[in-house]
Amino acid sequence: MAEKEKNNENSKDLKGFDIKINEFGEIESNFNIDKINDFLNKNLEDKKLIEKEAKEEE
Repeated sequence: MAEKEKNNENSKDLKGFDIKINEFGEIESNFNIDKINDFLNKNLEDKKLIEKEAKEEE
């Protein structure tokens, strides 16, 4: 249930978000890329950074 609650919270942050790929393969969105990056940084862990930190600790 906690996961579902988190998804509901995230959906509020992304309300109105629309993303498309145009005929040239370019990503088009109605959100500023900085806003998308802030959302991703806040809500997702970067697996590559975690793996890198683990290797450095060894």
